[in-house]
Amino acid sequence: MAQSSVYQIESTLDWQKMGEGIHRKMYGYNDHLMLVRIKFEEGAVGELHKHFHTQISYVESGKFEMQIGGEKRVLKQGDGYYVPPETLHCCKCLESGTLIDVFNPRRLDFEI
Repeated sequence: MAQSSVYQIESTLDWQKMGEGIHRKMYGYNDHLMLVRIKFEEGAVGELHKHFHTQISYVESGKFEMQIGGEKRVLKQGDGYYVPPETLHCCKCLESGTLIDVFNPRRLDFEI
């Protein structure tokens, strides 16, 4: 079973570029669960996509226009959302910020 170390120290984790204006840090994971921090610059777009993973996310900072299963909402710091498996979703960053994403199972398509 793959897993990260017990502790993840923010200052020791590298930002990985995901796309224009989007970077992520990988935190704790095992085969069943993964925590990822994603930083967006204003105007950056998380393209429309879907995956078999269950996703729960928390808006740590900033403001985002989210679209989940065809429904759009504007979310800000302190808000959260749930993405069921195989549901199309995307976001546009309206004010620079950070999302905290949790996936079940682990995203093997993310570089670790």
